[in-house]
Amino acid sequence: MMKEIKIIKNRSDIGAGTRGSDMGIDAVEIAAINRDSNYFDSYEFEDVITENESVYNKENNSFAKRISSVFNQCKRLSNHVKVNLQEGKFPIVISGDHSSALGTISGVKAANSTKRVGVVWIDAHGDLHSPYTSPSGNIHGMPLSAAISDDNLDCQINDVDRETTELWDRMKNIGTPGQKVLPEDIVFFGVRDTEEPEDKQMDKYGIKNYMVAEVRYRGLEVCVKEALEKLSDCDVIYVSFDVDAMDCDMISYGTGTPVPKGFDQHEVIAIINQLLESKKVACLEFVEINPLLDFKGNKMAETAFEVLEEVTKTIEKL
Repeated sequence: MMKEIKIIKNRSDIGAGTRGSDMGIDAVEIAAINRDSNYFDSYEFEDVITENESVYNKENNSFAKRISSVFNQCKRLSNHVKVNLQEGKFPIVISGDHSSALGTISGVKAANSTKRVGVVWIDAHGDLHSPYTSPSGNIHGMPLSAAISDDNLDCQINDVDRETTELWDRMKNIGTPGQKVLPEDIVFFGVRDTEEPEDKQMDKYGIKNYMVAEVRYRGLEVCVKEALEKLSDCDVIYVSFDVDAMDCDMISYGTGTPVPKGFDQHEVIAIINQLLESKKVACLEFVEINPLLDFKGNKMAETAFEVLEEVTKTIEKL
């Protein structure tokens, strides 16, 4: 039976250090139009209310910038995802910055409260910081820390105030109380730009990172199969695709934190498709397309749409 797809548009960039990823959805839609594709007319969609005006609020704790609004955003997105999953739909979430992933993961868990949720994180970054360890205070580097409910206090460098601590604790309890994902149920693809606190978390929990060179050397199918075996005890899987997983020199710099030596779009399509074919994937998210930073016109959004269109064909066959 073909899955009914629901597009969830989350135009929020308040968890990032650079503005512009809130325009990523529109850029992808323009890419579709320019390819004469009716993709965005083919599926029902929902818009998530945003609080992007909070970027003008200067009274925020520097260790978790705009945390009150990011909390609200993740809570709203969590509810959108949960309801669609409960209705038997397949949510494809297109978000601005990657802080949204906490909302999406929380929604997946809320809809599957008795089930074990796995995460495949296709990204250049580990996003395992917390307000206590973050060098930037940008919450798009923190979603997995909140999802596994581990602040990594052994690596604490920041003295976080009580208000921020309380809001951070509330973020960790969105959707359902406590931990959404076991750390050992996270698999990375393409992560190549991390700080020491994140490295220590990866070592502590044995989080497997399939770096680009390993995927190319051992074979993509072998690595994805191995990842699925690692997540074999998970009932459902959430796949998060940050476009900076792709090589910025080869593709585009149209993303907030570009990193060279990444995947190409064909590799990303193949990874996601093989994951989808396991029939465990319940939700897919695209993040961090920033057309304001794209000096190749709309190249990043065009490439992201290529990935989106191809993996959607696989979802429809499930």
